[in-house]
Amino acid sequence: MQPDCLSAEDERRCRQLLARTTARFRARPAAAAVLVPLCLVRGVPALLYTLRSSRLAGRHQGDVSFPGGKCDPTDQDVVHTALRETQEELGLAVPEEHVWGILRPVHDTRKATVVPVLASVGPLDLQSLKPNPKEVDEVFVLPLTHLLQTQNQGYTHFCQDGHFGYTLPVFLHGPHRVWGLTAVVTDFTLQLLAPGTYQSRLTSPELLRG
Repeated sequence: MQPDCLSAEDERRCRQLLARTTARFRARPAAAAVLVPLCLVRGVPALLYTLRSSRLAGRHQGDVSFPGGKCDPTDQDVVHTALRETQEELGLAVPEEHVWGILRPVHDTRKATVVPVLASVGPLDLQSLKPNPKEVDEVFVLPLTHLLQTQNQGYTHFCQDGHFGYTLPVFLHGPHRVWGLTAVVTDFTLQLLAPGTYQSRLTSPELLRG
């Protein structure tokens, strides 16, 4: 894939690569699901992010994240969780047929499973979104070209018991720093979309187990 364009062939390739993971995890219980919205802003492919409300209770207030949240017992599966939460948070209705598939689940520090769902939302005018102020302070996009530039990529090495433990990516120089699980899911997405361009340095067995 060229980072400045997306073709029908790119979509077919990604759907095929995600088919096995989607079949494995779609109906499996999970704590939460997020939508990874691949969009076109003024014709440029980008990923859509949110800045979670500083008024939210809990550990994630003010964090950069993808739209999403906890799975509800009434949700049919994790795809429906991600789509429902996106509409509730942003007023953005994404048809299920626009979902390309499920990326590899990740696990937070409490070992809860978070399932990323990749979908193409097409051309997007940020002004048309209606963020829920109780959940979202800001919505922004990062073009794929920005994310794929090495000067905008960083990595944090973590030690455990005095020894090297794991490495997590960080994406820099945008409106907000992308880190944590959101950066890990961004890493997965770039590996899928631009396998010949993006070089991942992610090493974290705890986040990726399961």
